[in-house]
Amino acid sequence: MAQINVTGLTFGYEGSFDNVFENVSFMVDTNWKLGFIGRNGKGKTTFLNLLMGKYEYQGSISSNVYFDYFPYEVSENELEKTADELMEKWKSGVESWRVMCELPKLSVDAELLYRPFKTLSYGERTKIMLAVLFSGDNDFLLIDEPTNHLDMEARDIAKAYLSEKKGFILVSHDRDLLDACTDHVLVLNRATIEVQSGNFSSWWENKEKQDAFARSENEKHLKEIGKLKAAADRTARWAEKSENSKIGFDPIKENDRSISTRSFIGAKTKKMQSRVKSFEDRMNREIEEKEGLLQDIEETIDLKIMPLKHHKERLIECRDLSLRYLDGNENVIENLTFEVRQGERVFLTGANGSGKSSLIKAILAKNMGPSNSVVSDGVVGRIDVNTNALGENIGNMELFGELHVAAGLKISYINQDTSHLKGSLSDHARRNDLDYSLLLSILRQLDMNREQFAKNMEDFSEGQKKKVLIASSLLTPAHLYIWDEPLNYIDVFSRMQIERLIEKYAPTMLLVEHDVRFREKLSSKEICL
Repeated sequence: MAQINVTGLTFGYEGSFDNVFENVSFMVDTNWKLGFIGRNGKGKTTFLNLLMGKYEYQGSISSNVYFDYFPYEVSENELEKTADELMEKWKSGVESWRVMCELPKLSVDAELLYRPFKTLSYGERTKIMLAVLFSGDNDFLLIDEPTNHLDMEARDIAKAYLSEKKGFILVSHDRDLLDACTDHVLVLNRATIEVQSGNFSSWWENKEKQDAFARSENEKHLKEIGKLKAAADRTARWAEKSENSKIGFDPIKENDRSISTRSFIGAKTKKMQSRVKSFEDRMNREIEEKEGLLQDIEETIDLKIMPLKHHKERLIECRDLSLRYLDGNENVIENLTFEVRQGERVFLTGANGSGKSSLIKAILAKNMGPSNSVVSDGVVGRIDVNTNALGENIGNMELFGELHVAAGLKISYINQDTSHLKGSLSDHARRNDLDYSLLLSILRQLDMNREQFAKNMEDFSEGQKKKVLIASSLLTPAHLYIWDEPLNYIDVFSRMQIERLIEKYAPTMLLVEHDVRFREKLSSKEICL
């Protein structure tokens, strides 16, 4: 058991307006299962890179352990290699037999180690990297968002695997994963950093209590400051009036006064002025105690959405639908029947490769007739729909059975891929016919810093890119919102913010999302592929 001591850490990127970390100090134990929590852009991945020695910084980070980082980097050229060939580069001195001992715990066949890496699914790649990661000694492991793009089954396997391990920092926005796998949390608050025993739920419960207490104390101090200010102003006016009456008087009207009264009035004025000073001192103490009370409160602004009302109750209908790609031999989807009605939030679930995104693409393509439209960046593009004797060809997909999309349906679509986001936010707004100022306003509500607005979107973090897509979709009036894995890389606070939005406005939605808490809270229907 060892400790990692961070003392006076200060770091900022070159050309940045503010430092990411400013004179922060804390300690963590290398035996902990540490969950790392914070807003997008607060510096979680940056801190992991600082531990790995990638950047120069002020202050000190001291420890006698070796750090290893997930995910390992794989270049385009290395995709042709096997994991067995790559693992020595990933983790120097790793032994294959130790990796093979870890693979069964992740439900992975050792045969996958000898396939070209590019042929493996995201889930298979993640599991193999985790097996390599945990195949060393005396390492403190830095695990950065391991469950993005994983289906529910793969997430459950990774969750069970990590819950049996220790000695790591886990960066994740998945509340279910953090609860299952961590016994301490490291939290990047708005102004401070804290380390606390427990998992996400215990920390969140404590935070809500602390925030409620801070608000109550702040309100109490504000009331006391108001009372003191009113008393000070009143006493100051009395003192000024008394002081002005000290010199000069009308002996006829003020026959009870004499020249000797002047000293009495002066003493009375001095006493009043002393009381004013006492009020001001107490006010300053109250203000000083008030300062910092609200510095770490996460104030999330309620978002808005503008769903349209369609004249039909049933927006999408599938009857015995089968789908396959023209270059494939097997159906991706087989005999699927379901419908989406207005006001429903339908979640598509199933393993990676079960056809969730393919079904969404088929619905989008089917919708792109002359009277229908798909809006928002990331759309699959206009595809001609040709009918033949066998069924319907939609782009490179062939459909059998029935797929009906209501006429005149407007769909707002979020693609799980963000690679198409390039250029400035103003360019993005112009391409998608969005109000630029409203787009920036929603991004601010999603806690994106104004400094980001001057950058090109390719320089954004993945979480910030996702927020651009979400903000664009919220600005788009539509009958149906189709979101394909919208929450990948999105921080916990923004997830809760989006949950409240959907609960309040109840838009009609078709979603693919693996966040268990999000789905349990919002789902009105689940379709398992």
